[in-house]
Amino acid sequence: MAAADSTSMLCNAGAGAAAGVIAATFVCPLDVIKTRLQVHGLSSLGNGAAKGSIIISSLQQITYKEGLRGMYRGLSPTVLALLPNWAVYFTMYEQLKSLLGSDVDGNHQLSVGANVIAASGAGAATVIATNPLWVVKTRFQTQGMKKGVDPYKSTLSALRLIAEKEGIRGLYSGLVPALAGISHVAIQFPIYERVKSYLANKDETTIDKVPARNVAVASSVSKIFASTLTYPHEVVRSRLQEQGHHSEKRYSGVTDCVRKVFQQDGISGFYRGCATNLLRTTPAAMITFTSFEMIHRFLFKIFNPDTQTHTL
Repeated sequence: MAAADSTSMLCNAGAGAAAGVIAATFVCPLDVIKTRLQVHGLSSLGNGAAKGSIIISSLQQITYKEGLRGMYRGLSPTVLALLPNWAVYFTMYEQLKSLLGSDVDGNHQLSVGANVIAASGAGAATVIATNPLWVVKTRFQTQGMKKGVDPYKSTLSALRLIAEKEGIRGLYSGLVPALAGISHVAIQFPIYERVKSYLANKDETTIDKVPARNVAVASSVSKIFASTLTYPHEVVRSRLQEQGHHSEKRYSGVTDCVRKVFQQDGISGFYRGCATNLLRTTPAAMITFTSFEMIHRFLFKIFNPDTQTHTL
């Protein structure tokens, strides 16, 4: 039993890490645009903002000023964060599902409440473990916009400099809104599970044999709902994480940040970059979840060729 549990955890961790890296690499340019819109609004696009699509204008501006490298700012810390991020998340999620659920019908289905608890617990563990790397990612993606700001040379040097200049507080800036963002997975995963279960029943198959196209549908539907409902916390988190680049703090904390964003831009200020975010996160979710399912099934067949596959 212990060997089987260890194999399951290894498959979850390996598949989760691989899926996260594949998705991050694919959507990195859109992630850069989203982060800049969150932190600096339309001013991050220069004079081209009014000329057509915000996304196309952003791509043109960044490519012209910073080259291809600018489009992939923050990819290194993103990959370094996503390796443990999804590895920890999927592993914790599966373990919590096993503790909270029963397998009476063979489909590993949880109640909505138990699913929310499993998703939230896994989310909290992941946020605490990886927050410093997300701080570095945000700083990397915005540092090319300001003159006079000393650029970070690498992920490790950035972590060291932030720790030296800002301490633990700097490494965990944005942690409160990031923890608030657990509501995102608490919404996303139950919807994902229910849609996937519905599609499995419709095709008269089991959860672990749902085809890739249905996994893509379930992941995209759940992501759109979760991202739209919880997006404001991402704006607050990004602004708090980025402000360490400035000699004077613009926000004293979460409440102050929320108040100032509302005063300056109203409700729309909390949705800066939301369209870009959906264009980024929806395919990213499809790639992540579909890759996870397929890689997990492949790994499980290798390590347990005679055992039925168990996935999300």
